[in-house]
Amino acid sequence: MPEVVDQVALARLYGEPLFALPSDLYIPPDALEVFLEAFEGPLDLLLYLIRKQNFNILDIPMAGVTRQYLAYVDEIRSRNLELAAEYLLMAAMLIEIKSRMLLPPKKTADGEEAEDPRAELVRRLLEYEQAKMQAAAINALPTYGRDFWKAQVYIEQSLKPRFPDVSLDDLRQAWADILKRAKLVQHHKISREELSVREHMSIVLRQLQGRRFVEFEALFDATRGVPVLVVTFIALLELGKETLVEITQAEAFAPIYVRLAYAPS
Repeated sequence: MPEVVDQVALARLYGEPLFALPSDLYIPPDALEVFLEAFEGPLDLLLYLIRKQNFNILDIPMAGVTRQYLAYVDEIRSRNLELAAEYLLMAAMLIEIKSRMLLPPKKTADGEEAEDPRAELVRRLLEYEQAKMQAAAINALPTYGRDFWKAQVYIEQSLKPRFPDVSLDDLRQAWADILKRAKLVQHHKISREELSVREHMSIVLRQLQGRRFVEFEALFDATRGVPVLVVTFIALLELGKETLVEITQAEAFAPIYVRLAYAPS
């Protein structure tokens, strides 16, 4: 251990400070690798080279930019050939633009000068820069889970509970539910009613008294219930059986009429 206690250690080995490297220590060449800049693609690298040197994007010096771009591509080709394939396509485009700029400009059929070979590249760079700036602006907005968290506050309830107010609609709905449940469990009381066929035979005879024909449906009182209708029908059958009444019909599906049986004097 050194005599100076505040000396900065180079590293820690099994928890102990290391103030000097071992003489037999071997570090492979590729053990440590530092990336100063990380780019998202060829356009990102090209835009970085232009902005870093304050070049005018509308008047790009193709010779210098192409030379720097190819130097970076050669560097990544030695490390990641698959990644370098993306950048090689842009390198070929830069070389083509540089070659076209060395040639004398050709005029179009209308006599106007040809478009600048760098125009398409400039348009793509401007669109990419605009999209990158918008993405950075969106990323700078506060994001839940990264910049802030939802506040959660626990408030201990008081000893005296506070009940919520009940509206009239709540009471009406509760009353409707009670009635609905009551209908499901309600009881039905069945009472026995004694009906006399002979009595109803007399009632039918009184209805036919003094009348020539009475419609069959007019002899039944639907308001008194099904049992009375059944007994009245049986009384009519008994009267017909005893030939006290006549049941006639003019033709098929015609109205049915009932009258007292004809009794010769």
